Amino acid sequence: MNKKTKSIPVNSMADERSPGIVMERVSFDHSIINEEEKQSHRHDLHSFFLLEKGTVSIEIDFQKYDIQESSVIYIHPDQVHYTTSTENITVSTWALNSEYLNPEYLKLLDEIRPVKPLLLDQETFSLISESVSLSLKYYTRKNEKLYHSLLKDSCNTLVALVISQYLEHNQPLEKLSRFEIATKAFKQILEEKYITVKRPSEYAQVLNISTPYLNECIKNTTGYSVSYHIQQRIILEAKRLLYHSNQSVKEIATELGYDDYPYFSRLFTKVVGITPLTFRNKNRD
Repeated sequence: MNKKTKSIPVNSMADERSPGIVMERVSFDHSIINEEEKQSHRHDLHSFFLLEKGTVSIEIDFQKYDIQESSVIYIHPDQVHYTTSTENITVSTWALNSEYLNPEYLKLLDEIRPVKPLLLDQETFSLISESVSLSLKYYTRKNEKLYHSLLKDSCNTLVALVISQYLEHNQPLEKLSRFEIATKAFKQILEEKYITVKRPSEYAQVLNISTPYLNECIKNTTGYSVSYHIQQRIILEAKRLLYHSNQSVKEIATELGYDDYPYFSRLFTKVVGITPLTFRNKNRD
């Protein structure tokens, strides 16, 4: 179990040359992990990782992944993660804040998350790797008159290449049923409003459809009700805070929009099957 802090640490990836964008390519011949990466944390930027050589094991929101070379992964700033092991790696990283991201790409990233590591075919891997090499050259040319523009455009090109690969593995929007379209819209709004909006009827109102119809759509595509998805999103955040921080259960309840602490505790127990404190203690060393 990782070391606990009062709240989940946010590791800054900022670079003085370009505070909103950071890039690097690093290689390790042996299993070496930065101390910050060993501890549970979030990043302050939208992060993309291209594993060019070796293997990496990482845990993201309670899911463990063993990533092999020629793979890419996107990690959203909300996601809590830490690295458990590396072996003979070369990895390229580029990270941007929301301001530097193309608005269309930012919207697409919100739609496709959370994502799993994606193994690339050799042609696509080579294209992205070569594009990273070119962007890294721009990254070092800090005296260029249009330095920030060059860097922003080149990094957004990399982002577009990665998004396109994830989209290729998803069903195209034009092929989605009306139920699937409504479900997609609901999940986007849920991600934005789960702390302040708790009732299915409120989500239906935002989507300008009736509550029964919203439930019909969600059940048709996922097998579960609107209430189930709202609860699951709240509980995921509660688990993150219980597992990765030392905030009290009452503090966590308040942070998640529950002034009634006993109600929150009952909800967690109902969904997870154990109390919040039992969940925390069970996962401590």
